[in-house]
Amino acid sequence: MLTTVPELLPARTLAPAPPQDPLRCPACPVGTVPLVTEGDAWLTCARGHRFPVRDGIPVLLPGEEQRWSRASAAGAPPDHRRPPELDLTVVIPALAEAANLEGLMPQLTSVLDGTGADYEVLLVVGTGDVETQRIAATHGHRVRTLAEAGRGYGSAVRTGIAAARGRYVVSMDSDHPHPPEFIRSLWDQREAAELLVASRYVAGGRATMPLIRTVLSRILNLVFRRGLAIRVHDMSSGYRLMRTDAVRRLPLQARDFDLVQELLVTAYCHGWRVAELPFHYQPRQHGRSHAALLRFGLAYLGSFRRLWMLRNSIAAADYDDRAYDSVVPLQRYWQRTRFRHVTHLIAGEGPVLDVGCGSSRIIGALPAQSVAVDVLLHKLRHARRFGVPAVCASGFALPFADGSYPCVLSSEVIEHVPKDSPMLDELCRVLAPGGRLVVGTPDYASRLWPVLEAIYARVAPGGYACEHISHYTRPELLAAMAARGLAYEEGRTILGAEMILAFRKPG
Repeated sequence: MLTTVPELLPARTLAPAPPQDPLRCPACPVGTVPLVTEGDAWLTCARGHRFPVRDGIPVLLPGEEQRWSRASAAGAPPDHRRPPELDLTVVIPALAEAANLEGLMPQLTSVLDGTGADYEVLLVVGTGDVETQRIAATHGHRVRTLAEAGRGYGSAVRTGIAAARGRYVVSMDSDHPHPPEFIRSLWDQREAAELLVASRYVAGGRATMPLIRTVLSRILNLVFRRGLAIRVHDMSSGYRLMRTDAVRRLPLQARDFDLVQELLVTAYCHGWRVAELPFHYQPRQHGRSHAALLRFGLAYLGSFRRLWMLRNSIAAADYDDRAYDSVVPLQRYWQRTRFRHVTHLIAGEGPVLDVGCGSSRIIGALPAQSVAVDVLLHKLRHARRFGVPAVCASGFALPFADGSYPCVLSSEVIEHVPKDSPMLDELCRVLAPGGRLVVGTPDYASRLWPVLEAIYARVAPGGYACEHISHYTRPELLAAMAARGLAYEEGRTILGAEMILAFRKPG
């Protein structure tokens, strides 16, 4: 049984279809030149601008633009990386593991042959390991050795991932705790998530280990699962199938066994999907494990603080989503009150363009034919689970025609951009005549907000409070909207400190 994260989501959370109305090229005069699809990886305009589609999300940012001609329309891939030459790469850290590899390699190559995938096996070895090189040579061109770039398990896995030529990469141990036949199950479920974990601790999984190791493993996994708020039951399993282009781009640092947790947490914080498949962990057959329990535990715990900081930073793809269920009562109250006010103000107004959506739960409450827009792709990757079409674009040049949405929403965004930016003008431009604009921002004239912001800046340095560069007051925002021809209709506040105001554009 496939277990997703969170478990209640469908096994395959794919990106929804893009907006039905043609997107407009942000590099041309704003809102005028339509974009058309070129295959499933590009959007192009008649004036020669070209933008990528990544993970089903159009990326319409200035830095992503490419000039093109129809003769060269099949150029570089959308993420500017080399295309995969193979289907699958298996990476095996193999430091002094010749005895285990003798038995493993025939089983492994037989299983891989049976998948029908075009594959390679990379054995990452220490300097001068001639025995492993000899074993690799006996299995033909599909098996080769790599010298590890640094010492430690993490360095070996990172070396293999960097050299992988497959669209997918499997990491596994050489000493038989990871049965090679389980690769078939991982391969069959490869579309379910970008990171698929072979799990000992979900229903149907089990581990044949000494009691003390089982207890400590369970405790460590519980601490990390609860402490980092990621519902993965087996965060210490190194047996995984991953989409290569997803994990290759991650900013990984760990050199030892803590890479296992760092890779999973970092992938999740970048918006990639994680799922678990139950498997049976078995004892090694020869030699002594390099994963000494004390060393493993120290590396595991040593990485906790760094990963905790990442999980609780605004850089995490699900930061806004998680805040709705925050353990901090004030944050939870604030998010839920904002949700209630915003959904009330957009109700009955028709499809909504949510500009600067982040990964907020509000996305999941938008009506049919709505579109979520944000400048951060990893936030939109996480937001795929809400089933709303997403576009990665700047609020300074929205890729939509004039008057294309009857309701436009921008909650907690305008304080992050300069007051003289085109943001407010763009929100008004894409709003249809007679449509409603809902804008939310802190009210810096209130007594409470500056106090809360000062406390937040101290408690969470680097958080959203440090990004608030434009300080609006209610009279100022009302005047700014009136100057653009919009009439104020109604508003809500959160403890008088955050204002959420609704305006009407003349019909």
